[in-house]
Amino acid sequence: MVTRVLFVCLGNICRSPMAEGVFRAMAEREGLEAEVDSAATGDWHTGDPPYPPAITAAAARGYDIANQRARQVRRGDFDRFDHVLAMDGSNYDKLSALCPMDAKADLRMLMEYAPETDRDTVPDPYYTGDFEEALDLIEAGVEGLLAELQR
Repeated sequence: MVTRVLFVCLGNICRSPMAEGVFRAMAEREGLEAEVDSAATGDWHTGDPPYPPAITAAAARGYDIANQRARQVRRGDFDRFDHVLAMDGSNYDKLSALCPMDAKADLRMLMEYAPETDRDTVPDPYYTGDFEEALDLIEAGVEGLLAELQR
């Protein structure tokens, strides 16, 4: 059975594209059949590639995100995907408001899958400039998610 995962952040040019790339690579390595995508709660970057420093930081760890393009999350995503994962509380609140009552997707924060980090959010490196911290947290969250999916 194919597992479908959607990562969501504010603009879909830093955190969620990096999470998509990390998940794709780790799922492939683990032999997990998965469909993965990323999206934004906002619409101002629709059609844009990831932010160049995000592409560079991801590539330095072996994740190719250069060909991704930003899109805005849609109500239909809650039926298309099994898991919709927010990068921070603001994203989660916006997704909760959009999510239909009878949605198929399990809506959560990515960092729920990495309790050992003592972080509940992935800070936005577009503002902090810390792409390494964001990738460290994303990798921890994705590893926890994959462990749960393989149970």
